[in-house]
Parts: sequence; C-alpha cells; structure tokens
Amino acid sequence: MSVLTLELEELTVATSVELERLQALKNYNILDTPQESEFDDIVAQAAAICNTPISLISLITEERQWFKASIGLEVKETPRSVSFCHYAIEEEAVLEIPNALMDLRFFKNPLVTGNPNMRFYAGAPLVTPQGHKLGTLCVIDTEPRELSEEQRFALAELAEQVVVQMELRLTN
Repeated sequence: MSVLTLELEELTVATSVELERLQALKNYNILDTPQESEFDDIVAQAAAICNTPISLISLITEERQWFKASIGLEVKETPRSVSFCHYAIEEEAVLEIPNALMDLRFFKNPLVTGNPNMRFYAGAPLVTPQGHKLGTLCVIDTEPRELSEEQRFALAELAEQVVVQMELRLTN
C-alpha cells in the first residue's frame, strides 16, 4: 500500500468515528435543554474540588461546544474552533494545560487573549459505555496552575458521574 492509501484509510476511519460520536450525542437528546440540578451540582463540585472559578459540562457538536451546565461563565456555547474541549476528547485521560499562553495550540486563542482570559484548563472526557467521547467536564482558571493528582482523579470521577446522569436521562 502507498502512503496516500494509508492516509486516506486513516481519514475514512476518523470520519466514521466522528460521525458515530455525533450520532451518539444526538441520541442522548440533551443538546439545548434547560438547566438540570444534577448537572449543575457536578460543575459546582468540580470547581470546589479544583479550586477554580469556572467549571463546565461541555458537549461538542460539529460546529460548537454547548454548555449543559456552567459555573463562572455566562455564555452557553462557543464555536468548536476555539474550544479547548475538542482537544480533550481526543485524549484518554484528563487533558491539563497549566498555562495556555505557553501552549502553541492555544496562546493565540481568543478565549486566552480576550474574555475570559483563560490560562489554566483541565478537561476530563465524557465517555459513554460504548466508548464515544461526547464532551468534557472541565475546570478553568485565569491564573496558571496545576492540579494535584487527587484533583485530577476527582475530576475524572465526576466526569463519569456526568455520563451516569446522561444515561439516566436516556432511560427515563
């Protein structure tokens, strides 16, 4: 096989995985729904545990990231193109950016250079029982920092609870 053939096969697989992920997200019927206390409680817990002013449950669509729950941020969505969370759903574990100004992926990002002046980001993927990563539970700060091992663990555990709540919504 040629290199081009391999690259095309990889692109086809990646596109198929993304289409399956988007269909899984759609099946939860959660996008653009009103606030729910179960999800609000989880972002409040994440912010408290990680000692950050901002925490979000972010769901990633083709074009945007929509916030099912948030603390410390007034907007309900941002374009996917500026999303930190779309990088986090490519990871197996918590993605942590200690200082966005020092990260080549983010230092020119409008969320870093303008409001909310993000410096720190940590996002735990929301992984369905079928393995689809629909978004993240993330915490954000305007100051550079790092999470402790215990905070990273707690963030990942809380992300699992987000998925449990989504599964309960689906079955009810």
